[in-house]
Amino acid sequence: MNIILVGRSHGKSRTLALNGSTAVALAFAAAALIGAASWVGYSVAVAQAEAREPSDSELVAHWQNKLGEQKGELDALQQNVQDQMDALTLRLGEIQGRLLRLDALGQRFLESGLVASDEFDFNQPAAVGGPEDSHPADSFSAPELTRMIDELEHKMLDREQQLRLLDQVSSRQKLEDELYLEGRPITWGWLSSPYGYRSDPFTGKRTWHAGVDLAGKDGSDIISVAGGVVTYASARNGYGNLVEVDHGDGLVTRYAHSKTIKVKVGDVVQKGQVLALMGSTGRSTGPHVHFEVIRNGKTENPETYIKRARR
Repeated sequence: MNIILVGRSHGKSRTLALNGSTAVALAFAAAALIGAASWVGYSVAVAQAEAREPSDSELVAHWQNKLGEQKGELDALQQNVQDQMDALTLRLGEIQGRLLRLDALGQRFLESGLVASDEFDFNQPAAVGGPEDSHPADSFSAPELTRMIDELEHKMLDREQQLRLLDQVSSRQKLEDELYLEGRPITWGWLSSPYGYRSDPFTGKRTWHAGVDLAGKDGSDIISVAGGVVTYASARNGYGNLVEVDHGDGLVTRYAHSKTIKVKVGDVVQKGQVLALMGSTGRSTGPHVHFEVIRNGKTENPETYIKRARR
């Protein structure tokens, strides 16, 4: 084998003659050089890889940081859920209070007789039911529950306004009925002297009688013919023990000659309430009640109100 070497200067060349042994040696030397270079490169790469691999402590610190971040996210999520639950709980508490007011209004309607007590029982939940649905049941989500509460509050507000209006109408009607003067001021007895001119029972002369006399049993009840406020409850000359009740709108009633007075000045009395017990005090010939009706300072015939039809 001949190897020709060409120099840079003057284009001269040299020729080297290689025999078989020399060629083999050169090939072996080249292979060894390449193998050594490869081993060095591999060793360097392994060293670099080992240098980049984290230690056990670094791995523990890394995962601790990850767990800390996840715990923070979980705590924030739990706080958010708790805030939503607190808000829903507060709204449910407000709804419960409004339901109690609605129940109270409903109970007042029952007591007033506007609603039949055998039709509604506000102390019991409304009866509901129905067949079980074949579709799988799902729990409500927080937004759906919030929307349902919003709708319920809107309906309750509407019902509250309607019931409040009905309550006002009912109260006004009840007040008008309470102040409506009618009926007799006794539970048992009879008319013993009418309104107008009569023969005085003591002198026999013609005198004016400003009320009616209703005789009855000694100690029997004398009742108010309408609601009002007691403006007089004591003895008065000629009347004996007298109770006077102001019913408003210039209307006053008097109940005289009672044995015992059961009310005092300033008391608010209802229609049918006992004011006194029948007696014969003052200018009287026996147990009875002298009953007067006065409108705007002038007496009126009590029989007009006694015979009045109930409202």
